[in-house]
Amino acid sequence: MVLYLIGLGLCDEKDITVRGLEAIKKCSHVYLEGYTSILSVDVENLEKLYSKKIIVADRDMMESNAEEILDHAVEDDVAMLVVGDVFGATTHYDFYTRALNRSIKVEVIHNTSILTAVSACGLQLYSYGQTISIPFFSETWRPDSFYDKIVFNKSGGLHTLCLLDIKVKEQSIENLLKRRKIYEPPRYMTVNEAIEQLFEVEEKKQKKICTPDTLAIGLARVGTKSQLIKSGTLSELKEVDFGGPLHCLIIAGDLQETEKEYLEIWK
Repeated sequence: MVLYLIGLGLCDEKDITVRGLEAIKKCSHVYLEGYTSILSVDVENLEKLYSKKIIVADRDMMESNAEEILDHAVEDDVAMLVVGDVFGATTHYDFYTRALNRSIKVEVIHNTSILTAVSACGLQLYSYGQTISIPFFSETWRPDSFYDKIVFNKSGGLHTLCLLDIKVKEQSIENLLKRRKIYEPPRYMTVNEAIEQLFEVEEKKQKKICTPDTLAIGLARVGTKSQLIKSGTLSELKEVDFGGPLHCLIIAGDLQETEKEYLEIWK
């Protein structure tokens, strides 16, 4: 029996590879990891094309009840579908190693990831430094360690890809304390919100890395027909309406001539 970890790509149900679709057809249980990213279509679209009932695996299922999924993989072929590429989030490494530790055969079928698809903006992939995640700030939690990685990347002339926070099926502190299964509406950080938070951290750190004049690129819905790319200063991008999710932001490092030419296209 095989556990298939299958990347879905970034757009819709048709982004799956032929190998991935053939694997799904063989499986008795098909899950969709549903909290580290989203597709631009409903689950029903996947079910129609794949001819399979799909179970959405939320954070609780992936982190607390993963063993139940693996139990099925001991007796049957099982597929775990992942938006983007299989190993685009650390959660999937944990799931992968759990399966191996139980001597379950695992087959990984890769697909496009935002980590490579951002090359659509024209900045060359080998000129990127550490990728960072920018979380939503709250009244009591305003972390800023990601800023130091931007500083580090900038010191080497490297670009920084900023992945923006996603809140899906999250509970408020009150509901957590009262153990009520009531969830907040989904939230997807926009380029505009990310820039506001960067400005706040810059005000505190004062290292002149994320100023209003810092060159950056905002991207939305990469890989879809409604993909949007805009380049400009952070203050300019802060005023752009990037539309629906998902968004990401790139803080530019040193630019080669060809990269400068590309950014003029998106200016």
